Amino acid sequence: MDMGKVIDGIIGLCVGDALGVPVEFQSRAVLEQKPLTDMIGYGSHRQPAGTWSDDTSLTLCLMDSIADCGGLDLRDLADKFRKWCWNADWTPHGDVFDIGIATREAIMRLDDRSLPPEQAGGAGEFSNGNGSLMRILPLAFYLKGRSFEDRVLAVTQVSSLTHRHLISVIACVIYVETAISLLNGNVMEDSLNSAKQSVVRHFSGSPQLAAFDRILKEDLKQLERAEIQSTGYVVHTLEASLWCLLHAGSYEEAVLQSINLGEDTDTTGAVTGGLAGLIYGLSGIRSNWTGQLARYDEIVGLCHRFEETIGKITDK
Repeated sequence: MDMGKVIDGIIGLCVGDALGVPVEFQSRAVLEQKPLTDMIGYGSHRQPAGTWSDDTSLTLCLMDSIADCGGLDLRDLADKFRKWCWNADWTPHGDVFDIGIATREAIMRLDDRSLPPEQAGGAGEFSNGNGSLMRILPLAFYLKGRSFEDRVLAVTQVSSLTHRHLISVIACVIYVETAISLLNGNVMEDSLNSAKQSVVRHFSGSPQLAAFDRILKEDLKQLERAEIQSTGYVVHTLEASLWCLLHAGSYEEAVLQSINLGEDTDTTGAVTGGLAGLIYGLSGIRSNWTGQLARYDEIVGLCHRFEETIGKITDK
């Protein structure tokens, strides 16, 4: 793997998140009248331009934990989530201004260190927000080259810190498998098809798989924009992101299209941006966007440290 892909994907995610923050909660109808076309500041959360949200923070926590521990350590990851939530670690400007209800509740459960971290996430059917999907991308780099079964186990564990219902887990597996196929040099459509085949084989017989029928059984690309939803439900976020990537010819087109769907704009932008970064590379992201990104140099430094850790693991 070209290790530069870590920076491509992670900066792609961060920029997509930061682009979406100022218009979070705006409806599609409002954004159709005044679509987002550039990185702006303030808006929904009254934050300066280039400010990213919990999506990026928790993604960076996962990278930081793997880099610190030389691999996946769920207890350390749980502690990093707690330090972000309570101490504002890995925040853009020293405060936590955006956190999902399910994620906050899970982190409160993580405060009980007698509880295994992978049991902290909500397990109910209504606990399927996009809070684990938005932060799962680093596992694509970490797990590449391992067996599919090992990848599913790790994705399940990491998702379950905040979201352990099978719908959330399957969404994360589809996303990570698509990302790994992109890292292997395949185009978006082929990468998604590869992920679909693996997921159907592995989860066959699970009733929760039906939630993904439009992704797994239909041609998602053929759906009309009006049929794509962009709420905080994890299936909607995944569908919206994949649909935008299938319809785009550039990083900018993919991410702006995803954000202008409205509602949960930062997460749809982040999830889309991560894969778009893998497809189009850092050079495909507008320099005036990366130049405004909060803590850009520190994020790049973490990417390098994360890369070094993965390299050492691969060399063993």
